[in-house]
This record gives sequence, C-alpha cells and structure tokens, in this order.
Amino acid sequence: MDIADFRKEYTRGGLSRREVPDDPSLLFGRWLEEAIVAELPEPNAMLLATASVECRPSARTVLLKGFEDGKFLFFTNYESRKGRQIAGNPHVSLSFVWLPLERQVHVEGTAAPLPAVESDAYFDSRPYGSRIGALVSPQSRVIPSRHELVRRFDEAFDAYRHRPLLRPSCWGGYAVTPQRYEFWQGRENRLHDRILYVLQSDGDWRIERLAP
Repeated sequence: MDIADFRKEYTRGGLSRREVPDDPSLLFGRWLEEAIVAELPEPNAMLLATASVECRPSARTVLLKGFEDGKFLFFTNYESRKGRQIAGNPHVSLSFVWLPLERQVHVEGTAAPLPAVESDAYFDSRPYGSRIGALVSPQSRVIPSRHELVRRFDEAFDAYRHRPLLRPSCWGGYAVTPQRYEFWQGRENRLHDRILYVLQSDGDWRIERLAP
C-alpha cells in the first residue's frame, strides 16, 4: 500500500481573521458544539502531550470532561505516566482533530490538579464500574496479566456494592490553563487557514494568521 498517494481536497469552509472573536475560548466552544451537533464520534477526545523533566515527550488520547472559564478539564490517575510527568513539568499541549469538519485545534498551556471537592464530585457521577476500574487499576504500571486485573475488579465490584466507594487519593482531575491556541481549517490546494492566539501579559490575546 502506497500511502504517499492518499489525497483529500478540503472544501468545507474557511476561517477569516476578521470574523474570529477576541477571546479564543468563544471560538473553541462554538467549534466543539458544532462537532457535537454533527454527531462526530467522541467529539471531546483530545490528544494530551506531556514531557518529562528530561524533556522526553509522550502523548495519549484522553477525554475532555469540562470547559469552564476558559480551562480544559480532564481526569486521570495522578500516578500514571502522564500524572508523574505533569507533576515534574506542568507544560502540556492538547489537540482536537475533527476530520469530517476539516478542523483541528491545538492548545498549549499548564496543567494543575483540580480541588479535591471537584474531583470527588466528578468521581461520584461516574458509572459504578468505572469507579471500580479507577480503584483497582495501577494505571501505566506493569501488571502480571489481564486475568489478575479482572480478578481484582471482580473482587472490588462485589466488596463495594453495599458500602460507600470513595475516590482514591491517586485519582482526580486537572485543569489546563491555555496560553496559546491555534485553529486550523482545511482549505483548497493546501492553503489552509491557521489562526493563532497568544496570551499577553495584560490578559489580552494577540491574534495572527500563520502560513499553512
């Protein structure tokens, strides 16, 4: 298979510098809503990239679980690889790719743990099985087998059925505060629209167009 010959022409629309709002969170919110209305599969999926203190990058897909006051919220195990990397280096990037809409959004910012009360509230809202999974899975650690993981899940599932299941201290949320947004809209002849927002020291956003 020769993937070099794959081609697609982007024709769905454009992104004018004159029409974008001063606040990038407004544009992101609109694009996210349009992805949801279009019934794209998992429109809140985002690629989260982190880096270790040795500057070794890694990336994985997580789910956006809130977009509040311009901050991106997600939840995970604090002792996972990404959690350990964020603890040593809070600078992260997020990427949303909505291919049917020919759109991408890339965000750079810093991640910080959410207050415990917010993590508690979200944990309590999760399905029972998902809460058990968070309790028994030592995320990113080597395990002897899937059988052992399922055994631990089944035991905990039965043990907590009739008693409170509290959020594990190793599990909770992060809020990513953005300093940079890039909105990408596919265009004909690979002359894509790329609008960049960069946060300034006075709290305003500088808006520029980038070459595709």
